[in-house]
Amino acid sequence: MPPAGDTLSDSAGRKASYALHAGRPRCGALRENCGCAGGAVAGLPLRRAASWTRRERPSRRGLPLRGIGATGEAVRLAFSPGVVVSIKAFACELPAELDLPLSRLSMADIRDETIRRGLVASVGKTTLWRWLSEDAIRPWFHRTWIFPRDPQFAEKAGRILDLYEGFWDGARLKESDCVVSADEKTSIQARHRIHPTSPPEPGQTMKVEEEYERQGALAYLAAWDVRRVMVFGRCEESTGIVPFDKLVEQVMEQESYRSAPRVFWIMDNGSSHRGQRGDERIQAKWNNIVPVHTPVHASWLNQVEVYFSVVQRKVLTPNNFDSLLAVEDRLLHFQDYYERAAGPFQWKFTRRDLVELLARIDATECRQKVAA
Repeated sequence: MPPAGDTLSDSAGRKASYALHAGRPRCGALRENCGCAGGAVAGLPLRRAASWTRRERPSRRGLPLRGIGATGEAVRLAFSPGVVVSIKAFACELPAELDLPLSRLSMADIRDETIRRGLVASVGKTTLWRWLSEDAIRPWFHRTWIFPRDPQFAEKAGRILDLYEGFWDGARLKESDCVVSADEKTSIQARHRIHPTSPPEPGQTMKVEEEYERQGALAYLAAWDVRRVMVFGRCEESTGIVPFDKLVEQVMEQESYRSAPRVFWIMDNGSSHRGQRGDERIQAKWNNIVPVHTPVHASWLNQVEVYFSVVQRKVLTPNNFDSLLAVEDRLLHFQDYYERAAGPFQWKFTRRDLVELLARIDATECRQKVAA
């Protein structure tokens, strides 16, 4: 074999050219599916061509080349655009629609099925990865999703997003207006590990015993001041109307809220504060409260859920408490700890983003209906 960059002899070049064209065309497709000029050479046994390809294929800097041109010049296989598009379309199908006993496709599944179905004669995983990455196609990933079912989704969600940007009914909020995001975190367990936790050491992580004894469960109710970065919370045996009203009272008794012209309370549709009756109940005592409900199944619009995610990571994981009193003590002390270090959440999802999201969902549903 000549050194890298040199040309092969005419004889070797002819052999390599025959091997390339007899084995498979340059487009990478099966010969019967290919319209390019790389068809089989008449009279050349495929077995002999394959042996030439294995024996005389050069490499440059350790990177294998896909074939050798008629003049001995090393070339790569070029797949036609139609083949690439077909493989991308295949990767965007659900396995059930492809009659495959799978829940999602892996790179190996895509490679094996495209070869089995005759889209290509051969293709490498790296090549497939590069094609799919061009359009961010990753069928091996998934995420759970709840499609909007509230007929007033856009209207309800838009009002909340406007509040986060500092507007209500098209007018900018006053400095004295307050925006409070409230919800409940239910069934927080106290799990007492049957063996003490081992602290971290150099080269060793903290070790937490897997087995535990349940010490009961409680509910954590919290209200997050969106504009002023303040947390109000309390622990109760369970959720309900009475515990939620206690949370409202705990917040509204503060002078800044009691005297505010408007206090917007962003809430989901939980049973303790749902509907017109729930609004009338809390407004009967605090007439400056403006209830604002999220759409059904849209708690992700409620900023207090972001705070709850912080609590879950920093306070409750790993869960190792001797009693419910220990859980309550840590939750309430964390509120003060968090306020000292935290700032307002950098909420970037706006009403404009909502309009674009709903348009994409509508377009997807229309395509699915047409396909059905």
